[in-house]
Amino acid sequence: MSASPSIPRADLYAAADRFGTPLYVYDAAELDAALARVQAAFGGARVFYAMKANPNLALLARLRASGVGFECVSAGEIARAEHVGAGGEDILVNGPAKSREEYETGARLGAIFVVDREEEVGLLPPGSRALVRVNPALNVSTHDHLATGAAGSKFGVTPAQAPGVLRALREAGHHALGLHVHIGSAIRLVTDFGAAFARLAELRAHTGELEVLDVGGGWGLGADLPGIAREAREAASAFGAQLWVEPGRYLVARAGTLLTRVVGTKRTGRNFLLTDAGMTELLRPMLYGAVHPVTPLWDGGEAQTWDVAGPACESGDLLARDVALPEPNPGDLLAVGDAGAYGAAMSGSYLTRPRPAEALWEGGAWRLIRRRETPRDVWAAEMGAYTASTHDRQGP
Repeated sequence: MSASPSIPRADLYAAADRFGTPLYVYDAAELDAALARVQAAFGGARVFYAMKANPNLALLARLRASGVGFECVSAGEIARAEHVGAGGEDILVNGPAKSREEYETGARLGAIFVVDREEEVGLLPPGSRALVRVNPALNVSTHDHLATGAAGSKFGVTPAQAPGVLRALREAGHHALGLHVHIGSAIRLVTDFGAAFARLAELRAHTGELEVLDVGGGWGLGADLPGIAREAREAASAFGAQLWVEPGRYLVARAGTLLTRVVGTKRTGRNFLLTDAGMTELLRPMLYGAVHPVTPLWDGGEAQTWDVAGPACESGDLLARDVALPEPNPGDLLAVGDAGAYGAAMSGSYLTRPRPAEALWEGGAWRLIRRRETPRDVWAAEMGAYTASTHDRQGP
């Protein structure tokens, strides 16, 4: 059994031996297949990749070559989009608290802004193109931290405010393209999306026809994509609008796998399988209670139940709970699947743990697309202050 159907187990071991672990590996064929599924379901809709899911430049360049635009929520993400050749209407600048740098850079590139609050109309650069993000105030089937379209969420304007914000944009000399909605992430029920799109369609009498309806993303990995697309097209048709979508996790999650070595085991009333990866490499299980498939890349006897625990001095540093695995040996390789989204992107240097390398499997060969950090990389920005303070203590 392998973490990815198109990557043989021997090649996963080869990557781990060559690049070390923890290691993120990506399957180019699965990334291409996920994009093809989106394009098939949503037909002629424009696709913008929600870059926060995984901003690796090699993956961005591959998506860009397929005609995909980018949804960005920081100046750094805008810079990445520009670096891989995107500009103009291929960049959406989103977020509830945009900085001056984000407005200025977006304006220089001719990007489209997603207005998140009424006051933002007065902050936009002159003559901006903009969408108005609407919060439909719905309870949907996902974790509270992922429910961006709930009444208590910080995102968007209310449906009642949206027509007025569109008018304010036009009166201020901006180009109001239409409406935007994104109700959250890891949502699988078509009815959740249908309810959100229907709430927007109710505004048709107050907004008139629009150029664009952007229905965001957030589709769970097992969601009925054609069913969601039917609901989205119906809503766009109500406005006579072009349909835009913003998939993030859906495009990259299944393409990515976290490879981690077994360090050892521990039995203290529960069976712990200790690995060299943990919360600093994959935060989602601790942050959202996310469940990732775990595949042992070794052969063994009868399976036992294990908690897969990382090296951090945190009780929550668990990659998985109650998973059936054969008896491991130190050095065995474990594959944590569906890790291409919010894995490497959220990895950090807590405990001065260097972030892992990333490699792309393409055409039967590995390509390193991000080198492993060193401890010196982690503290590089501190060195000036360190040198100065050392000099002060030593004197002239």
